[in-house]
Amino acid sequence: MRRKAVLDRCPQLDAAAHLIGTFAEMLTTLDGLRLTEWITAAMTSGLPGISSFAAGLEGDFDAVTAGLTTDWNSGPVEGAVNRIKMLKRQMFGRAGFALLRKRVLLAF
Repeated sequence: MRRKAVLDRCPQLDAAAHLIGTFAEMLTTLDGLRLTEWITAAMTSGLPGISSFAAGLEGDFDAVTAGLTTDWNSGPVEGAVNRIKMLKRQMFGRAGFALLRKRVLLAF
């Protein structure tokens, strides 16, 4: 109720909420086929932050489209890299490479 009242009073905020909502929907449903029309709407919205974000997406359009249309992602790999970096930070200055290697191997 309050959200609608606030959005009714500020057309720029309403436009931003609509654009963000449609982009979030594209992310959750993997509907990258609508990306071109979303970028066009974002660029013509007159909202500087969203327009620059859309320009960045347009700069790497093929990769963004692939990310929004395929089920494949690098999440598990990024999780493993994050875990290794955390172990490395915990071990910084405490022991040599041999112990770090052993902890990394035992963590998986």
